[in-house]
Amino acid sequence: MMIDTHCHLSKEDYEDVEKIIKNMENNIMIVSTASPSEIDEIIELCNQHDNIFGTIGIHPEFADTYTKEDLVKLESALKNPKIVGIGEIGLDYHYTKENKEIQKELFITQIKLANKYNKTLVIHSRDAIEDTYNIIREYKNENIKCNMHCYSGSLEMAKKFIKLGVVLGIGGVLTFKNEKKLKEIVSSLDMENFILETDSPYLTPEPFRGHKNEPANIKYVAAKISQLKGIEYTKVLEITTQNAIRQFDLNTKL
Repeated sequence: MMIDTHCHLSKEDYEDVEKIIKNMENNIMIVSTASPSEIDEIIELCNQHDNIFGTIGIHPEFADTYTKEDLVKLESALKNPKIVGIGEIGLDYHYTKENKEIQKELFITQIKLANKYNKTLVIHSRDAIEDTYNIIREYKNENIKCNMHCYSGSLEMAKKFIKLGVVLGIGGVLTFKNEKKLKEIVSSLDMENFILETDSPYLTPEPFRGHKNEPANIKYVAAKISQLKGIEYTKVLEITTQNAIRQFDLNTKL
């Protein structure tokens, strides 16, 4: 069994969402939201499919536009048992740093919700790795699980996150020919520190780069890890599946 721990399955992303889901039959998808407007659609998908779980959160790109009502809606939806995490949330300074304090405030507010409801954190961090680390270290309760979505930091920072109990999300970027940093991280660290993700419909792995991604492509990420670590492909799936079940406390009979 494979688990794609981070994908997007909005009707805006695919012409036929049910076909994409069918391609992951007998496997698990954890669908992530970025905005409050996606919450209802994701909960509907989770309720309709046994193999779909969800994480909900307000992405830092909405830090200037979210409302108190959005946070109320988010907190209410956390009571659904198929919602297994808060995310993707975090910091993104790539396009602007002018609203850094607003981003931090939103990030901390959602971490506190994770602490309150015992939900796994799914963290987005772009050009903000030090601030991300410092906020997680200060505000996350010790018993709350945490994943770094599409980890793009250094090996040194990866080790610091791991000391906080954070697990690294590894996706299609690992298969890119010119990607060196992530390959070094995967080669250097133990398998218990990784979960698989696609970030579909983005970050399509080789050999399909340039085409729209989908959760079924998670197998190419697993194959690359197998190659880098020198362990059997089936063993990669076994370990990362158990890591994901543990990280999200998944109650699955698949």
